[in-house]
Amino acid sequence: MHGDIDPLWQVDPISDVGLAEITAVAEVPVLVPWPVPAGWLVTGFAAVGEIRGSAVALSGPNPVGGPAEMLLICEEPGIGLGAASAGLPGPDPGGEFAACSPQARVELGHHELPLWHVDAAGCAAFAGELLGRWLWVLLWPDTAGTLLVEPLPLVDLRDPGCEPDLPFGPRSPRLPGQTG
Repeated sequence: MHGDIDPLWQVDPISDVGLAEITAVAEVPVLVPWPVPAGWLVTGFAAVGEIRGSAVALSGPNPVGGPAEMLLICEEPGIGLGAASAGLPGPDPGGEFAACSPQARVELGHHELPLWHVDAAGCAAFAGELLGRWLWVLLWPDTAGTLLVEPLPLVDLRDPGCEPDLPFGPRSPRLPGQTG
């Protein structure tokens, strides 16, 4: 009824070994803030199918107090990983999401990419486009969205020569998929 459904899986272990596993075969960018915000840790990687969608989880301090979680998701249109992680009913951010000026930005390769707020319950959800793919930044609680007051610098971990010394932490409960 829905056509082919690609499996969603978490990369194990959360380390440089797991990172190498996902970046070696990813068809979409695998994004991480660089430098990682102070006090934040990379807390997991997830992928869809033959990596037509990727998610990187991070955990750290909320700028307004308490802990926070972040998911950076890049996916081909129609995959639905970002929308499902934000608790939305469809596979994409919806037709009305870019009807106004962008509310946030990220930087990738010296280019600023606009992001628009997407109404999602319980999290700050932002979506935009990167190389014909959806780019999602999801933050819990929603007050952690203040991390995007300034453009968030990102790197694609697949890029040749990109070997940041990432700080790893325990698996995030926000990371979608099953270990496998």
